[in-house]
Amino acid sequence: MSNILILHSSTNGQAIKICQTLVEELQGDEHSLTLQPLIDSNGDFSGYDAVVIGASIYHGKHNPAVFEFIATHKKALEQVPSAFFSVNLVARKPEKNTAETNPYVQQFLTKTEWQPNLCSVFGGKIDYQSYSFFDRNIIRFIMWLTKGPTNADACIEYTDWNSVKRFAQQIAQLN
Repeated sequence: MSNILILHSSTNGQAIKICQTLVEELQGDEHSLTLQPLIDSNGDFSGYDAVVIGASIYHGKHNPAVFEFIATHKKALEQVPSAFFSVNLVARKPEKNTAETNPYVQQFLTKTEWQPNLCSVFGGKIDYQSYSFFDRNIIRFIMWLTKGPTNADACIEYTDWNSVKRFAQQIAQLN
């Protein structure tokens, strides 16, 4: 049995939903799991056998708090098996749905200089009706530029839940 910390930074809830699925998948393997917002973590990983960080993209960027957290706690993260995943709409495209081919993941890893043991990326969710007027139009414009859905009534989930479950299996093997 291992003790796993799962931290999330989510804007519209998809990263949290993915983290909750990881918890559900790992619970069956008799792991002790802690799920919490990244901003609530003190960076003390001494009681954990693995740490997972999940972060979403918002207007083309990961939350600055994620970069700050990793910069502050990088040495501690390097002392424990770790995993990272990004949630973004670019990952809806087959040619950009792996950690190696997704530009946001590559930029993140380069900027943080953190090399987690596992790394993945999952497609996010578009729910135009839940966005503010400003966000809805910015995201529709970005989708238009990238040949994505622009219908203001669209609600499309791009997350490949089988990939999330496979990632959970990989996390279970970390320690």
